[in-house]
Amino acid sequence: MYFRIFQIFVVLTLGGLLSCGSVNSSEVVEVPADTLEPAETSVNPASLRMAVFAGGCFWGVEAVFEHVRGVASVRSGYAGGPAESASYEKVGEGTTGHAESVEISFDPDKVSYEQLLDVFFKVAHNPTELDRQGPDVGPQYRSAIFYLDDSQMKAAKTYIEALDAAKLYKDPIVTQVVPLEKFYVAEKYHQDYLRRNPKDPYIVYHDLPKLESLRKQFPKVYVKRY
Repeated sequence: MYFRIFQIFVVLTLGGLLSCGSVNSSEVVEVPADTLEPAETSVNPASLRMAVFAGGCFWGVEAVFEHVRGVASVRSGYAGGPAESASYEKVGEGTTGHAESVEISFDPDKVSYEQLLDVFFKVAHNPTELDRQGPDVGPQYRSAIFYLDDSQMKAAKTYIEALDAAKLYKDPIVTQVVPLEKFYVAEKYHQDYLRRNPKDPYIVYHDLPKLESLRKQFPKVYVKRY
């Protein structure tokens, strides 16, 4: 029992100290890729649509949407900045204008854009934190919706207005709703990070609880992938 308490103490302590990407990629112990199940195998590629969200560290946001039924794939990356290139090192300086983001490929016949918004606001991140999420601080961790067309823009703004009217949050929602200019795919070691590194202290403390929250709040769209 005492050992278990010590383990919890260590996880909580590290969870407060570590930040997204603070793990050296050369030291990551990964689950072999060929043991990982694909996010979705029963969707029609011709019917897929895209959504791009930013909500803090992309590790957890990516993992949440990988567990949503109807999502075919999720890629971590960078969006929202004027610079013509992006990398973790550059974006991490907070000077490029980019935000850590996820690109979601989904089948609208199985999950709607509005349902993705619901998961984004209620599970994937805290939309009231300005230029930060938990221990991760800076404009690269801001809350943002990068819309691809007018329908997504209207859906996002309507959803935020409804949340404000319902007073779901104590503090104001600070999520940006802006057009997507360019999405840059993040480095390979950031992709499927939670799948490959489920025991990483940052993941254990900050991101695994999001998956449990998704399962409890959205049982109809939740699907266990790994």
